[in-house]
Amino acid sequence: MRDLARRIDAATPPGRDRALDALRALAILGVVLGHWLVTALNTDSGTLRAVSPLSRLPEFTPVSWVFQTLAVFFLVGGRVAAGSHTAALVQGTSYRDWLTARLGRLFRPVAVVLAVWAAAALAMTLGGVPWQTVYTLGKLVLSPLWFLLVFAALTAATPLVARVHPLWPFAVVLHIDVIRFGFGGPEWLGWTNVAAGWLVPYCLGALWARHGIRERPVGWTLLITGVPATVLLVVLAGYPAAMVGVPGAAVSNLNPPTLAAVTFGITQCGAAFLLVGPLRRTLSRPAAWAAVALLNLSAMTVFLWHQTAMMAVTMLGLLAGGLTGHGPLTGLHTVPDGYDWVLARLAWLPVFGLALLACVAVFRTYEAGGRRPSRARRPAARKQVQRA
Repeated sequence: MRDLARRIDAATPPGRDRALDALRALAILGVVLGHWLVTALNTDSGTLRAVSPLSRLPEFTPVSWVFQTLAVFFLVGGRVAAGSHTAALVQGTSYRDWLTARLGRLFRPVAVVLAVWAAAALAMTLGGVPWQTVYTLGKLVLSPLWFLLVFAALTAATPLVARVHPLWPFAVVLHIDVIRFGFGGPEWLGWTNVAAGWLVPYCLGALWARHGIRERPVGWTLLITGVPATVLLVVLAGYPAAMVGVPGAAVSNLNPPTLAAVTFGITQCGAAFLLVGPLRRTLSRPAAWAAVALLNLSAMTVFLWHQTAMMAVTMLGLLAGGLTGHGPLTGLHTVPDGYDWVLARLAWLPVFGLALLACVAVFRTYEAGGRRPSRARRPAARKQVQRA
């Protein structure tokens, strides 16, 4: 392992900002753990239905504050895309070639997960699995893909939005919410915030790339303004405290993004800026950097298959419970309405992790370009670390 860590460290370009990779990894892990903790599959009359523990255990709402990390992902995305586009212009690379390279690694693994789940849905339907179960499982797989579409659109628009100050999309979100909630405007108007809301951290990242802003002062500024703004919006303006969608709630902070979600994202970006310095120092050690680099090489595979891993464990547990006569297993199939469910779900997390590792082992090659590197192609494989 030490030899592998040293080789990964040696293959990394000296000028690479390793803190960006670490922030991206933390954002992906936050989404994965968040979904595993706030998504429950409950057996109901022979079918599976998705239930949110937050709707029955609202005291665990702070979990959504920790694991809803999409703003950090868009911050890093804006920083990397803007820097990459500037470098492409210097090198004379066309916009088409630049965009193809940026989006290719994003959508190759998406095509695979869609193909696998289309076949699985067809097989389940033909096998007599209740439609409600097929729908529930399919929705859990497909629903996280919305953010990839938004991210791809913002990446494609990088030449246009890279010079937009974050305050402009923030002003759009503010006005949209005033119209929606203050003057009873149409609900469909809120979907404008899908672009404007995530443009705030994305443009902040682009600003970071253009001007090399000082992370600590900016981080403290964002933190000091974002925290009280979010608290005031929740306490005085009536925005939901949960930063993820909760079934049955009158308003969701995420679908579409609200002003509270944006101010909360600003808070997260501030925390991310404050982490940059410590992360750079920590990742100067080969072992720490190797762990981050390896995760980034499979980041999209981890994101795309983490729900499948959870569902696979849930279905196998249901089958095993039926064969052994134990019935539904706490933390997997039971209603998330007590602390016993929470403790059981925490115990299941390592099992979900092992299932996810199996998915990564099978499907990671598509993210790398569709082929496993042979010994003869090891130098090319090392270049993947440079692009991660």
